[in-house]
Amino acid sequence: MAGSPKHLIENPSGSNWPALGPERDAVSLPLDEDVLSNVLRSVRLTGSLQFCFMPSGDWQTDGVPRMAKLAPGAAQTIPFHILVEGRCWMKMEGRDYALEAGDVVAFPFASGHQLGAGREGRLVTPTLDLPPKPWRTLPVLRYGSDRVRVRLLCGYLQCDALSFRPLRDALPTLLHARTASSNESAWLRAAIAQIVNEVDAPRPGGLSILERLTEITFIELLRQQVANEADRGPGRRGWLAALADPQLGRCLALIHGNPGAWSVASLSTASGLSRSTLAERFETVLGVSPMRYVRDWRLALARVALGTTRKSIAAVAEEAGYGTEAAFNRAFTRAYGVPPAAWRQSARGTQAR
Repeated sequence: MAGSPKHLIENPSGSNWPALGPERDAVSLPLDEDVLSNVLRSVRLTGSLQFCFMPSGDWQTDGVPRMAKLAPGAAQTIPFHILVEGRCWMKMEGRDYALEAGDVVAFPFASGHQLGAGREGRLVTPTLDLPPKPWRTLPVLRYGSDRVRVRLLCGYLQCDALSFRPLRDALPTLLHARTASSNESAWLRAAIAQIVNEVDAPRPGGLSILERLTEITFIELLRQQVANEADRGPGRRGWLAALADPQLGRCLALIHGNPGAWSVASLSTASGLSRSTLAERFETVLGVSPMRYVRDWRLALARVALGTTRKSIAAVAEEAGYGTEAAFNRAFTRAYGVPPAAWRQSARGTQAR
């Protein structure tokens, strides 16, 4: 690997990404791309599924987390519900929630939950009643003939971005947004209205449009979560809290904008923090050292490269900053539980389904 004569064995120090040098000022790196967009662009949402669920009268689901089973082989499956019409209740982790039209809920860890209306209603299991795929139009499941009905758009997203540990560790088990009466949710409310239009008046390409609208709805949920962290003030911990912190947010923007450029010294200079303060802030808010964070992001990008390109493992290892393929294999296996070759084979098998 070109660069420093001391090649990394276990931790990356350089790569084929542009390196900082005396002629390049780290502070001048562009910051016009925010970190959340960078992560979601680099480690994309990889698929989704939607169906319409329309029960009436008194009803309830059984709370068994079956949604993830609809996506065999998916690394991260995030079930969601958009309540389009009516009201219902939700039970999750011992808590009761009252949902109303315009509410969006998503479950980053596919947590089990129960939905229902009334008390002791009939049991419905929509995930078991879906027709076999492929679908030419969005499935609509109706239960009961009562005029008082509930209308939900349900489904899941496959989000490989959750393989990035700092993001995964920062997310709650439930993302919940109310759009009916919030001025801040006007854009999300409009997206939901467009989703309803696509469901009610199917047109060619509608399923693809629904996938994209569902993706941006999830991204908006994440943006609102970042804003909530900022509103809670200092003292918060986790990746979303770091994004909301001006100095740490700048550090993360620099790292994600040019992941191969950084040493502790150059990141300290670029962020305007001393090395000791930089290390302390990372440990306090993110629970890792600055260079551990850099390493985690490079490994996440390497995971993407293994799944989406034909680059050799040795080339991916070099780009990730590892001096030897063996060192990269050890680091990747510690991070993801399987060696790079096995992960690539599994990823290609999933994509072929």
